[in-house]
Amino acid sequence: MRLSRAEAAAGLPAAAPAGPREAPFPRLLPWLLTIGGALGLLAAFVLAVEKIALLRNPDYVPSCSINPVLSCGSVMATPQAEVFGFPNPLLGIAGFAMVTAAGAALLAGARPRRWFWLGLQAGLTFAVVFVHWLIYQSLYVIGALCPYCMVVWAVTIPLFWYVTLRNLAGSRAARPFAEYHSVVLAVWFLAVIGLIGVRFWPYWSTLI
Repeated sequence: MRLSRAEAAAGLPAAAPAGPREAPFPRLLPWLLTIGGALGLLAAFVLAVEKIALLRNPDYVPSCSINPVLSCGSVMATPQAEVFGFPNPLLGIAGFAMVTAAGAALLAGARPRRWFWLGLQAGLTFAVVFVHWLIYQSLYVIGALCPYCMVVWAVTIPLFWYVTLRNLAGSRAARPFAEYHSVVLAVWFLAVIGLIGVRFWPYWSTLI
């Protein structure tokens, strides 16, 4: 990019052109990765601790077992809680630790290469698909909700969404989604909340 005469006379450096792959939310994404990753890591860690306590003592009542619907103990005792042969929270600890580290690196000024973003995209895509499978299992197979798991759901969705928008920056197809990013995210959350409300309405209605 050439300097204008005024800029050249003042000795100002040329501004870097905004490339088509530039992140649409350069300030939001590092903070989202750091804070969202830390929240997910904390929730996964607490779940792991509760799972260990339950393995040690089958009569242990997890701190997140609040009522017949909000019951971590009911969820932890199912095969869905160990899909890959080990407790699911171990996946969360590893995954969210990497997400948090990535956010901290971005806040420190790191400029990762393309492969980094593709790897992060792959990990978060797996996470969001797995989370929605767990949502289905919780609602329609297990019939109970784990509050700490719902924290993981709540942070995984926006992490996936904004990393995807970042990686699709410059694509015409992604432009409307980037413009209305908050609307899409709100609808996504409302859909999940609506499913929860409808599925457990017989119980919620007794609390009114």
